[in-house]
Amino acid sequence: MSAGGTGPAEPDRGETGGVRTALSGLTTRGRSFLAAGIAAAICAYVLGQSDLLRVGLLLAVLPLLCATVLYRTRYRVAATRRLAPARVPAGSEARVHLRMDNVSRLPTGLLMLQDRVPYVLGPRPRFVLDRVEPGGRREVSYRVRSDLRGRYPLGPLQLRLTDPFGMCELTRSFSAFDTLTVIPRVEPLPPVRFSGEAKGYGDSRQRSLALAGEDDVIPRGYRHGDDLRRVHWRSTARYGELMVRREEQPRRSRCTVLLDTRGGAYEGAGPDSAFEWAVSGAASVLVHMLERGFSVRLLTDNGSAVPGEGGDGFAGSGAETADAAGLMMDTLAVIDHSDGSGLSRAYDVLRGGNEGLLVAFLGDLDEEQAATVAKMSRRAGGAVAFVLDPDTWTREATAVPRPGDRHAERLRLLREAGWTALSVPRGGALNALWQQADRERSGLAGVSGEATA
Repeated sequence: MSAGGTGPAEPDRGETGGVRTALSGLTTRGRSFLAAGIAAAICAYVLGQSDLLRVGLLLAVLPLLCATVLYRTRYRVAATRRLAPARVPAGSEARVHLRMDNVSRLPTGLLMLQDRVPYVLGPRPRFVLDRVEPGGRREVSYRVRSDLRGRYPLGPLQLRLTDPFGMCELTRSFSAFDTLTVIPRVEPLPPVRFSGEAKGYGDSRQRSLALAGEDDVIPRGYRHGDDLRRVHWRSTARYGELMVRREEQPRRSRCTVLLDTRGGAYEGAGPDSAFEWAVSGAASVLVHMLERGFSVRLLTDNGSAVPGEGGDGFAGSGAETADAAGLMMDTLAVIDHSDGSGLSRAYDVLRGGNEGLLVAFLGDLDEEQAATVAKMSRRAGGAVAFVLDPDTWTREATAVPRPGDRHAERLRLLREAGWTALSVPRGGALNALWQQADRERSGLAGVSGEATA
């Protein structure tokens, strides 16, 4: 829960007690009364009618009196805002709860609340609250929804005061605001086993220590608290002191997700564009592999990664996994097209890393970029590429890609380099493509004689 502000809300403009600020709050009714009063007073002076003068004075003084009393009113109210949830996938709704507490000793009059929200989240919510007793509270809520990912500020909350006659309205604002994070859609993926990929935690192809037999055991000196069942008697007799077996140090399998963000690689915009599909696909794979126990890393075409990410990526279990996934989703929520035109920076990062599973989401590739991507598979234990077909994403969804075009040539080049490369048509389901990649990778392993799980 975040505080929207405590104490008296400040006027939006003007100095305290300023006449201009008070008069600026006159409503259409108040201005009409004031104009009618002045006109009646002038007519009474010209015609010499004292009764008409009294009526004119009453009409003119009433809105001025209401504005003065309303401006000098000092309500002490506390406002709080709570988002449920504060991080929501694109296309889903979040509920915003507002609570107003009257912390003064005086009851309030009629209150109108308005919360500032970006246009993409919907219309500005407005609420009318009746009289709030001293120490009382009022709670209201509204829903927000966005099909576009991003970070959107909510607030500050505005409190509009009005007098019982409707002559004057004054707006006072709180200073605090909250942020709603709209993350990419995450599609649940079925568990698959790509050949060439190391298993999950504790069963990596690269082990710190081998445990194949007695000759492979690397003992160390006994330390206080070591389990006596781990004593290695042969080494103890050899070195003349108590020696114990080292514990196996399993390493997590690695998975790198490469997201192509080049502006020239995608056409179109909006929630159904090719770039948004690629961002959603990268988010789905990151969450899926992290839940399976992999150390995951997010990489873009310019070589940048998630802030705070280690050299081996994010890894964890339980709350750590949720925190890592949340940090990656926050990064993908605001990721945008890059100004780069190539993928050489990403290749430089991958060239110096350790082998693992590489999953790439790529836009349109020219010959040079395709050659760069082809070389990336040399350091990967398994390489899967989802290449968005520019023909179907720029034409109607029913369009059929032309055989022998440039896109098909790029796929052939990647497959010859060891990639499991799939063409992504407009509106393609990542779940089905993920299973198709597993089948194609398993077929390649069967031909080459590799074992698959």
